[in-house]
Amino acid sequence: MLLIEVSVPRGALSEAERQALGQRLVDTLMAEDDSHAVELLEAQRTLTQVLVHEPATWVLGRRPAADPADPPRYLVRVTVPASWRKEMSAYTVETVTGVLAETERAAGRDPERLLREPDAVVLVDGVPEGGVGIYGRVMGSLDLTELISRPYRDGAAARPEPETPRGTLVDPVCGMRVDLEASTLTLVYEGTLYGFCHGLCRRSFADEHGVPLG
Repeated sequence: MLLIEVSVPRGALSEAERQALGQRLVDTLMAEDDSHAVELLEAQRTLTQVLVHEPATWVLGRRPAADPADPPRYLVRVTVPASWRKEMSAYTVETVTGVLAETERAAGRDPERLLREPDAVVLVDGVPEGGVGIYGRVMGSLDLTELISRPYRDGAAARPEPETPRGTLVDPVCGMRVDLEASTLTLVYEGTLYGFCHGLCRRSFADEHGVPLG
C-alpha cells in the first residue's frame, strides 16, 4: 500500500479512535502469516501512510437527508500501483471493511451494519506507471517491487533453505508461497525451478540473474 485515506464525518471518532483505526488498518493489511516474508511486510510498512480526514462538508445523496445523529459513514481510498490493483482489490475491500466493523464494535455500535447498508465504501485506486516518486525520482512497478523485496533477497544467503509442502515453491523475490500449477509463473535458473507469485517478481529475478524471458 502507498496511501490509505479514510473520510469520516466530523466528530464521529475521537483522536484516540482515529489513531487506533489508522494503526489497525496497517497492522491488519500487513499482518504476518505463513505466505509472506516478514522482511517484505516491514518494507511495505515503511511506504504506507494513513490519513484520516474529517471533511468540513459531507453531503449524502440519499433521501431523506441523513440525520447527523446516524451512525457514521466511511469512505476509504486505498492507493496502490496500477499493476497491483486488480489482484489486491478483493482482499483490500474485505480487509478494510472488517477493520471498520471492528471500529464500530469498539464504539459500541453494530458492526454488522456495514455488511447490510452501503455505509462503508472502499475505493482501490491504481497509480499509473510514472506516477510514483520516491528518493527524488520516478519509480515504476518494477522499481517498487525491487525496493520492497530487497531486504528479503539480501538476507537469502543467511537463511536456511525453506521447507515447502509438496507441490509448492517459495517465490525467491518476495518469499510468498505459491502452488505449482499449470498457470504458475516459473523460471529455471542454473538447473533449479523457481516459482513466482506475480510477473513483476519473475521479471525482477530474471533481470537480476541475466535470464532471458521468452
